[in-house]
Amino acid sequence: MGANAQTAVPVFTAGQVLTAAQVTQINTGIPVFATTTTRDSAFSGTGEKVLAEGQFAYIEASNTTQFYDGTNWLTLGGKIGQVVSTTKTDTFTTSSTTFVDITGMSVSITPTSTSSKVLILVNFTAAVNADIAVYFQQLRNSTAINIGDAAGSRTRVSAMLLAPNIYTYAPHNWQFLDSPATTSATTYKVQMAVNTDVGYINRTGNDSDSATRPRATGNITVMEILA
Repeated sequence: MGANAQTAVPVFTAGQVLTAAQVTQINTGIPVFATTTTRDSAFSGTGEKVLAEGQFAYIEASNTTQFYDGTNWLTLGGKIGQVVSTTKTDTFTTSSTTFVDITGMSVSITPTSTSSKVLILVNFTAAVNADIAVYFQQLRNSTAINIGDAAGSRTRVSAMLLAPNIYTYAPHNWQFLDSPATTSATTYKVQMAVNTDVGYINRTGNDSDSATRPRATGNITVMEILA
């Protein structure tokens, strides 16, 4: 806890003689708290200020300034709150015709406000060794997001690889701005399926031990955008 972090927001009475520590506390302008937990416990107790609309607070743990709108604490926007990223350096193979998780292409973030947005950046290389179709899907927890509109029996995807011939491989990348509307831990991941045969991640379809059969990396990065 920093030197200015508070555990209470006191109510001062007329004629009260303030201590040096209390004067210093006033001079901070906005009450400073170590975490949202200490913020929440600092109001409405005996001798404490009643939490009301318009109250500001600075949270040391997330380096954010927040205000109370009468119902919820909201974070002042205009910057990136946090960045979480993971890199997949190994390969992945599937023959599943239904979507399965690509191992290692998953990342978790806990937004600091329900009004925050999350920018998702995805990058990987996919390959086949036959004339097939490979499908990719972005998920927030168990919900598919950033996918095409429903149209009959057509598969809804975030991206796809339609191989014109055997041994096709191609990089895939996309960006999507999500609105999770939560302050709970949220997992973003990528799933994959094929219509037949086998699909690969971070390797070519013909994976013989040769300099002409490269290995690649995949990345998934999420950034909290403060509203």
